[in-house]
Amino acid sequence: MTLTPTSPNPEEPAPPPAKRRGRPPESIEPEIGPTHRAWLEPVRTRLFASGLTLDELVCRSGYSKTRISELLRGKGYYPGWAITYSVVRALDIPVRPVRRLWTSAAHEAHKSPGWIENRIDDARPPDSELPPVAHRGFTEAMLAPYTAYAHAFLQSERRARATVGEVFDILWLTWDQAIAAPDTRRHAWHLLRGRVLHRAHRRPDGRPDLRAAAFATEAQARIDDLGERFAHIERFSHFFDAVAALPEDQRDVVVLRYLCGIHRDAVPGVLGLSPAIAHTLDHHARWALEGQGLPHPDDPGATTP
Repeated sequence: MTLTPTSPNPEEPAPPPAKRRGRPPESIEPEIGPTHRAWLEPVRTRLFASGLTLDELVCRSGYSKTRISELLRGKGYYPGWAITYSVVRALDIPVRPVRRLWTSAAHEAHKSPGWIENRIDDARPPDSELPPVAHRGFTEAMLAPYTAYAHAFLQSERRARATVGEVFDILWLTWDQAIAAPDTRRHAWHLLRGRVLHRAHRRPDGRPDLRAAAFATEAQARIDDLGERFAHIERFSHFFDAVAALPEDQRDVVVLRYLCGIHRDAVPGVLGLSPAIAHTLDHHARWALEGQGLPHPDDPGATTP
């Protein structure tokens, strides 16, 4: 029997050396689209946490090492659904959210509807797959305010719902991270804001362009006189432009409170902020917008798109 100085018990042999793990995949290619990155990063995170080597993942997936390596880096052509599905299943990742994000990212990569349709049916998600109960409760609570916020910037119900759906899918994939955050609501809000602003139209100076919301206010819809309506739209287009120039947290409060008509008591919960902080942000935003046509607090729905 061969003993080593590091044996915990001189009567027992030394434990076998730890298994050497392979090198982790190289970094994600910087030019991939944000939705592609949104599903690829959780896949890589799960791979690192699993302890599997790339060779072991290759064996489980049934695809070549080169193709799996390229998929994990986002290198080359956008991957088909079959190989993506094989990796997702090998890592025991929920299939449904990845499938939806994969589809959105394929559109983002300018793949044709025919290309997507011919590949998406290669592998279907399990019928029994459901998100965590807490995630479902969060989704039900935040669906309406999140969609209203997205609509204020995107001015399209379809785009707003699609963006919010992506946020909930990303949260499903990363729910462990979300609940480990200091505040899950704040974590989710930052994710939503980032996804919405990525799709929002931009002014030359980089700020989001909110002026189109002036054409969709409830107040202007009630004005019969055409000249008066145009004057209202002009006034509020300047107001919305000023809102877009506010610091992000102040802008969020104003958009939710005055554009979306969210009750002031509900705004802190949507943003993941304390009532005191939300009130302070509202106060500073109103002061900055003084003279810009800010609606009266007693009528928050006056500018609801």
